[in-house]
Amino acid sequence: MSYERYERNAQGLDKVIDGTGPMPRFMGATWPIGEDVYNNKGEKLGDIKEVMLDVEEGRVAYAVLSFGGFLGVGDKLFAVPWNVLTLKLETLDKRFILDVEKERLESAPGFDKDNWPDMADESWNSQINAYYDNQRAG
Repeated sequence: MSYERYERNAQGLDKVIDGTGPMPRFMGATWPIGEDVYNNKGEKLGDIKEVMLDVEEGRVAYAVLSFGGFLGVGDKLFAVPWNVLTLKLETLDKRFILDVEKERLESAPGFDKDNWPDMADESWNSQINAYYDNQRAG
């Protein structure tokens, strides 16, 4: 079996196929890592450190954002349900949008890089999805 490597397009995505949602239908799994996340006011909330896949459900479950700290020291990590993020490609500054105030993110359930939560724990999942008012979970 041969592996074909796809060229990246101008947005950094492997292939964009129009879908019905707010994001491209397909993208390379590593592309979002390092991308900035802003709120609707244009305030930078952090950047994506990891994309968490729900292998059993066959979907992207969370984006892990880094927020706070300085040069990676003292950063707090947050698991944000993937479907509460919106990808904006209309401008030269492609970016993810998370519709939360900066202060709300500061008080969100978070964790440090050396102490990750059990993301398979249903009570943890419920807490995170409720915090971000994620009605499309599961």
